[in-house]
Amino acid sequence: MKIPSTEVIIVGAGFSGIAAAKKLHEAGISFKILEARDRIGGRVFTRYLKDDLYVDLGGQWIGPTQDRMYELCKEYGISYFETYDEGKNILNLRGKIRTYKGIIPKMDPISLINLDILMRKLERMARQINVQSPWSHPKAQQWDQITLEDFLRKNSKTKSCFEVIKIGCETIFACELTELSLLHALFYIRSGTSLETLINIKNGAQQHRIVGGMQRIAEAMAAAFREHLLFESPVDKIIQRTGELEVISGENSFSANHVILTVPPPLLKRIQFEPGLSSEKRKLLDQYPMGRVGKCFMIYESPFWRDANFSGQVVSDDPLTHQTLFDCSPVDGKYGILMGFMIGNRADDYFSNDEKDRKARMISQLVRYFGDKANEPIQYIDFTMSDETWSKGCYAALMPVGAWSNWRDAYRKTEGNLHFAGTEAATVWHGYIEGAVQAGESAAMEIIEKKKKEKV
Repeated sequence: MKIPSTEVIIVGAGFSGIAAAKKLHEAGISFKILEARDRIGGRVFTRYLKDDLYVDLGGQWIGPTQDRMYELCKEYGISYFETYDEGKNILNLRGKIRTYKGIIPKMDPISLINLDILMRKLERMARQINVQSPWSHPKAQQWDQITLEDFLRKNSKTKSCFEVIKIGCETIFACELTELSLLHALFYIRSGTSLETLINIKNGAQQHRIVGGMQRIAEAMAAAFREHLLFESPVDKIIQRTGELEVISGENSFSANHVILTVPPPLLKRIQFEPGLSSEKRKLLDQYPMGRVGKCFMIYESPFWRDANFSGQVVSDDPLTHQTLFDCSPVDGKYGILMGFMIGNRADDYFSNDEKDRKARMISQLVRYFGDKANEPIQYIDFTMSDETWSKGCYAALMPVGAWSNWRDAYRKTEGNLHFAGTEAATVWHGYIEGAVQAGESAAMEIIEKKKKEKV
């Protein structure tokens, strides 16, 4: 069925698509949003288990220098609160459990010195990267030919140092460290301000959570133009003709002057384009894997670990469960929620088991950390975007060895009247919700500016 034309079609109703729509709506430019799911939010997904109990199955934090997210909270009157960060943290390394405070775990003095030197070296290298053109650094070719794991192994003098920095980086990048180049890691760190910012809760990327869940922001943004949203409408094909684009979704066909594509790279790859995308973009899409991360939540009647002066934070090398653990209880502490990240191969293994086994694995570890009270949850829930048809992974796609050198900024380049957004198109806070919002707004502004020039 042929649908009447509109000026812009936005593919995807995640934060990037909604941010683009908001800009177009404010500029008085007509648009439609085609969303494959039955909800908005994309890789942000707040699930309510009761009226007063929710979990963020996708993105959930904001922090300093993520200015657009704080501006949106203010604009829509949405409250945020500090991530719980008081008391003792836990390090579980090779079966031995230690407690510590701050961001650096307790280790032997040589490992601690090594870890400090290594983190400073990564920071120093990342500061040299131009986020607009990471490939332009004099050592870009060299850094793009080795994996992040290669670099960390070479610069770790002790096993403990390597294990701790490896777990931290796995949590930051949501992948095995063999899956991304050192250059991409440095770009990502610089894009998110600094390694310290990405790791930290206080003054870091995990500082604040949204009261009621992160999806609330996207819902609030979309309220003014909800009628322009079409759900369960995955895009199958886009045909570019002179002066018009045809967007085909199932039995429906839409016409527009511009299309903004905000979906994750694996979903972009599945869309047929006539004529095809540039060879550079297609070749990148052929080797642009998504991160692999799962989240598991153990829910209790109260955050009992706080009474024993535990923060709820854990760093662990245990192969059967989470790399890191956080206190994700609601602002009022009415429930106690511990959330564990499963990353890369560990996530693949964890989610290959049935839910009963997954729950048992997590409980057994939590009892080791926090005592017998951890054996009395009221609910367990877990989720991985890797199993979701319209995400294929999280947090973001990864530039493997050689990708920056070979394909540079091919992903975010406009082609004709096709505009590319999503967090992968961001140069600032790449991989984060902030980056998704900025990329969506940039794509919309490109269209707005072009239309202004056409009127002159």
